[in-house]
Amino acid sequence: MISQSELDRVNRVAWNSADAARVFTLDKTYSDLGEQAAFEWLAPRCAGEPLLDIGVGTGRTIPLMTAISNDYTGIDYTQKLLDMAKTRHPQRDLRHMDARDMSTLQSGHYGLAEFSWNGIDCVDYSDRTKILEEMYRVVRPGGYLLFSSHNRGGPGYQENIWQLLPHFSVNPLKLGWRTLRSMRRFQLGTLNYVRNMKLNRDYGGYAVKTAAAHNFGIVIVYTTLPEQRRQLAQVGLHCDAVFGSTEGNRIDDDVDESDTWWFHFIAHKPFAASRFD
Repeated sequence: MISQSELDRVNRVAWNSADAARVFTLDKTYSDLGEQAAFEWLAPRCAGEPLLDIGVGTGRTIPLMTAISNDYTGIDYTQKLLDMAKTRHPQRDLRHMDARDMSTLQSGHYGLAEFSWNGIDCVDYSDRTKILEEMYRVVRPGGYLLFSSHNRGGPGYQENIWQLLPHFSVNPLKLGWRTLRSMRRFQLGTLNYVRNMKLNRDYGGYAVKTAAAHNFGIVIVYTTLPEQRRQLAQVGLHCDAVFGSTEGNRIDDDVDESDTWWFHFIAHKPFAASRFD
């Protein structure tokens, strides 16, 4: 059983909300251009391999993953979302499981383990390391990891509750409608923001902060490129490529700062162990 921190508790409430169910069932393929670029990079390298889809939610990534290989396993720790995925994709192997403890999955089996939509950001930093270590364990030597993470230097880190106010319009009918529509969101967002901001911390290389998604109902990790590369190396993974979410561009290995909203990291497990502490 995984013990819950305050950050964990806050985010689990959000994933079980009606807003999460609404967002995760929108007709959407790739989350952004960066995810598309990452999948295109991985597809020829992982074709036909066993695939692990972590944080599958309601199943958005299932068609993306099974386009690479039909040998597919999906997991999620939110039973409500997983049940929705099972209804939409009854033929798929979908399991209720926490990414911090995937001990029932075989070691060295998968050619690709991916964790999409910044799901790895929604646990404490020490648990983030546990997830990467578990991903390292379950992929085969030479196998790949793909995950996305919010950018400490991106615009998302600057979001605040004032953005929930209605946008001004010279048309009084439009302004009135926008005001009515935003009233509930602003009240709920303010309540969540004030309640969750006590968890905000800035550690330099990364930060923990309440995020605008789900009416400021989640608290997440924002990372920097140097810190995430360091963490990957510590786990024993080699970082192959990083794609920015905004334009889908590949970020050069010698670049340490970016203004993209979040990053898509691709790494692989070397054939020879190369971890450091």
